[in-house]
Amino acid sequence: MAKIETTTNVNAVSRISAGTVIKGEILSPSDIRIDGTFEGKVYSKGRAVIGETAVIKGDIICSDIDLWGKVDGNIYVKDTLSLKEGCVVNGNLHVRKLAVELGSTFNGNCKMITEAEFDKLCGVAPAAKPAAPAQHQAHAN
Repeated sequence: MAKIETTTNVNAVSRISAGTVIKGEILSPSDIRIDGTFEGKVYSKGRAVIGETAVIKGDIICSDIDLWGKVDGNIYVKDTLSLKEGCVVNGNLHVRKLAVELGSTFNGNCKMITEAEFDKLCGVAPAAKPAAPAQHQAHAN
């Protein structure tokens, strides 16, 4: 019987370590964890984790987010935003679900949105509807 090896893909989560400073845009098809300093926009189709040492200056757009660090910018979340104890957010929240722990700080407005509103706000095209079948007309000669 052959031995089946299972490996985990360490690249499935993008990571910006503490002490790292990046400016620009991040587009991640998977989860991302930021512990360093980032200035710009973060787009993730997965979960974003903003660690205790993270400082973000810019907007974050993702499916879910766990936030311990500091964010100066707007946050757009398709599902759940979890503001953890010690976090500081200066910006507007556009979320479907919001969890707030004691000791978190939030300065801005919060708007509860639907998944469709998220897609519209973030420029995600809705799934294309299948085209109606073409109708053929028979002609008698």
